[in-house]
Amino acid sequence: MSANKWRHAMKSSNSIAARKSQPPVSTRTSVQDGRPQTTSTQPDRYSQTRSKLLRYAIILIILLVYPWTASSFFVFQIGAQSLILGIIALSLAFLAGYGGMVSLSQLTVAGIAGYATAIFGHSAVGQISLEWPWWLVSVLAMLLAVGAATLIGLVSVRTDGIYTIMITLAIGVAMFYLTQQNYTVFNGFQGFSNIFPPQFGTLNLRDPIPFYYLSLFFAVLSYAAVKYVVRTPFGVALQGTRDNTRRMRALGFNVAAHRVAAHAFAGLLAGIGGILLVWYNARISPGTIGTSALLNILIIAVIGGMRHPLGAFIGALAFVLLQNFAIDLIDRERFNLVIGGTFLLILIFSPDGLLGLWHRLRGLLHPARKQ
Repeated sequence: MSANKWRHAMKSSNSIAARKSQPPVSTRTSVQDGRPQTTSTQPDRYSQTRSKLLRYAIILIILLVYPWTASSFFVFQIGAQSLILGIIALSLAFLAGYGGMVSLSQLTVAGIAGYATAIFGHSAVGQISLEWPWWLVSVLAMLLAVGAATLIGLVSVRTDGIYTIMITLAIGVAMFYLTQQNYTVFNGFQGFSNIFPPQFGTLNLRDPIPFYYLSLFFAVLSYAAVKYVVRTPFGVALQGTRDNTRRMRALGFNVAAHRVAAHAFAGLLAGIGGILLVWYNARISPGTIGTSALLNILIIAVIGGMRHPLGAFIGALAFVLLQNFAIDLIDRERFNLVIGGTFLLILIFSPDGLLGLWHRLRGLLHPARKQ
């Protein structure tokens, strides 16, 4: 496809997306001096942008102030864990919501980054860990995550629907058994322990408040990256492949290449989440990337809502709260029953997740906004 055709197709896609995103123009008729006067009531774009930025600023201020108003348990166990799981679920939400690809191997990619952190960095298993500098280990872990995600994309992008789900699930299960049965590299069932984030002088990132801010920084960065990418020509083309693959091929787009690139970008997000996850738990083992853990990421994304990046973090918060407080009402062994029931209720009553339910309730409370 020539460069001129590419630019023409991108301009056409962007103009179509812009026309779809514009709110409908409504009119209001009034009578002045005995003659009807028609005025436009189209919302001001500037006021809409200002309102959106104000909401983002309020949410960010709340997140920044939160650690100073909550206990260490809520800061570390609830706040930081929700942000980390939200980053990993965000990688799945990006693939499913904007690319139409439901991948169950995102936690596997995160686990590869986590194992790389343990193997190349410091851990209690001195005979395996190489004790390299943390910054080099982090970069290498993210590169391995992106590479693994790209390979998974090359295998799975030519399939659709249930076949993509089964292929990525098979890859996740294969990785689980590989880490469990290999003792030379992955230390088998025991895995690695004593994996801590770096310490800068007196600042210990393992402490609840510093680690929370570290997780918040990468969560905001990941969210902003997704919001930016989906508005680029690549993101618009990716959404086109989601909506009508045949038409995009007819226009000259390489659908497989776009999907593989989407897997690579999602792998970068999952790699960041995997490094933070291994620092959070201070250990990693095959159970970290087991089948139930793979499905938990899908549940988080669905509960929050896959059609908006914010849904991943809302779903993660709901999941972590249920995980920590549902055991006060029922036995820990029945937690899967609770989370499974919640998952079914969300699918039945709000397929768009909690975020979609909020939009519907807001539309009922403010019906004028829907006009």
